[in-house]
Amino acid sequence: MVPPAIRWDRVERRYGTVMAVDGVTLAIDTGAFVALVGASGSGKSTLLRMVNRLVPPSAGRVLVDGTDVAAGPAPALRRRIGYVFQHIGLFPHMTVGENIAIGPRLAGDPPADVGRLLDLVELPRAVATRMPAELSGGQRQRVGIARALAPGAKLLLLDEAFGALDPVTRDALGRRLRALHDELGLTTVLVTHDMAEALLLATRVVVMAAGRIVADETPGALLAGAGGDAAQALVGVPRAQAARLAALVP
Repeated sequence: MVPPAIRWDRVERRYGTVMAVDGVTLAIDTGAFVALVGASGSGKSTLLRMVNRLVPPSAGRVLVDGTDVAAGPAPALRRRIGYVFQHIGLFPHMTVGENIAIGPRLAGDPPADVGRLLDLVELPRAVATRMPAELSGGQRQRVGIARALAPGAKLLLLDEAFGALDPVTRDALGRRLRALHDELGLTTVLVTHDMAEALLLATRVVVMAAGRIVADETPGALLAGAGGDAAQALVGVPRAQAARLAALVP
């Protein structure tokens, strides 16, 4: 049998007396688009960061393609995983093209096809010679996604990647991410506190609260009332907003 793309096996993460992740077991199949949703402090980002060893578990283990992530050197693991986070982290002294190409260059791999990667994230190829400070926030986040894909990673992790963007830019970038997931055959895990975003982009939504998984459903099932009280409290926010907007129409 083909192992899951990611498996968390009874993982815990403690910070002193605080249990940030509490005995989570979860598997994500290759090709899935999964959203991890929850309020601030629910443990969702901590769980995600265990995958590329930014946060080590206090107990349990994490496997990628059936192999424990702790079994080899962290740099080799991270070259197989694209990671995008809210504050982007582009190197300000490098051009956009140099930022995109840095992963393969440091690994000694063939040079990245910067033009193709810019095409994938729908940025003009001329952007490659510009500096990050010359770009908008949405453009910089597109560069961050291109950089994450440059080593050829098929596993893409996004940690509140769109949180600092305006609503129009956030929606456009989310749509492009979903298209890239399908076009490139990625396995994508998106951490977000925005349930509407999770419902619209993911094929599976995992809800966390107090370090535990409290719901694991399809978007359709959640909209139909599944998942329990914690999940429905999150679903209720976009549902109530939609109703309020509808009430404004004369």
